[in-house]
Amino acid sequence: MKRILAQCIKELAQFRRDRLTVALAILLPLATLFIFGFAIRLEATNIPIVIQDLNNSPLSRSYIEQLMATNQFQLTRWDDNVMVALERGTAKAGAVIPPDFDSQINSNQPTTVQVLIDGTDANNARIIQNSFRATTNAFLQTSGIQQRQPNIVARIRLWFNPGRKESLYIVPGVYGVILWIYPSLLAAIAMVREKERGTILQVYASSLSAAELLLGKGLAYFIVGIAQAIVIISLGSLLFQLSFAVEPSVFILGTLLYVWTSILFGLLIGVRASNQNAAVQGVATIGFLSSLLLSGFIYPLSNIPFPLSLISSILPARYYIELSRDAFVRGTGWIGVWFIPIVLIVIGLLLFNTARKALSRMQLPD
Repeated sequence: MKRILAQCIKELAQFRRDRLTVALAILLPLATLFIFGFAIRLEATNIPIVIQDLNNSPLSRSYIEQLMATNQFQLTRWDDNVMVALERGTAKAGAVIPPDFDSQINSNQPTTVQVLIDGTDANNARIIQNSFRATTNAFLQTSGIQQRQPNIVARIRLWFNPGRKESLYIVPGVYGVILWIYPSLLAAIAMVREKERGTILQVYASSLSAAELLLGKGLAYFIVGIAQAIVIISLGSLLFQLSFAVEPSVFILGTLLYVWTSILFGLLIGVRASNQNAAVQGVATIGFLSSLLLSGFIYPLSNIPFPLSLISSILPARYYIELSRDAFVRGTGWIGVWFIPIVLIVIGLLLFNTARKALSRMQLPD
């Protein structure tokens, strides 16, 4: 135990003396929080559209106002026809209201509003299509045009996030991405730096075991990682007005285990890498891409095809993001996420044992 603590103190002293590493440990997570927290938006808003109103009646203007009231569309002025606006990319959708719009409606005859949508982005096109349909139905009901009430009326209530704040979904996921990338990156660089400086040979020749070396380095950067977690979670909660939806004991325990697992992942990369460039690329390729694309941070896990879905099932970031979103949004607590700390412990043990065996093969036999 004394040798582990001595190794930990030495690593913290080296970390404190390296001002560039200290700056990166603080600035990079903050920059990631700001960029992801403010820039990522999954709900389409301010979609540019053009409307060609050939009727120009109070009824047609009321229909246009109903479209604009959704706050999804931004009306773009265009003097030419709708097709030209779509072809030049000035608008993503266009609507053409016919000249006999109000007269057809007042005479109880069906009328047609032509809607043209740019289908380059299939997801965005689907959102525009659904919004036009929903707005048209709402306009018919509020204007008294559709006299017959539907036989089935759906009364929809949003749970957990009734205000539809995207930050409640994005920011807890950002916590998982940040705490997976940067603690592991610091640990990987610290481990591979021993090889570049040649000091790893002294460790190999000493009586310090592979487990003691990993635990000493891991403990030092675990402290750094916990400091990063406190700063990021506190600042993110303050900036985006997040608060715990449930008693946070499972979240605190899960964060400790998650940061430790991240450190072990970085140490494993550092043991395998031969230089700092390889270590950084390893963390960026394996850690960043997987936590961003295969963890459920942005894309639903159900959309991940086989066999990539098998990889997502062993990603710690996948489980921590679920834990974080439960703590800040859903609020089920231990009942809903009791298994996540167990999964993180199992994955952490596998990473530690793999790194220990790889490092033991490099050491000189006693």
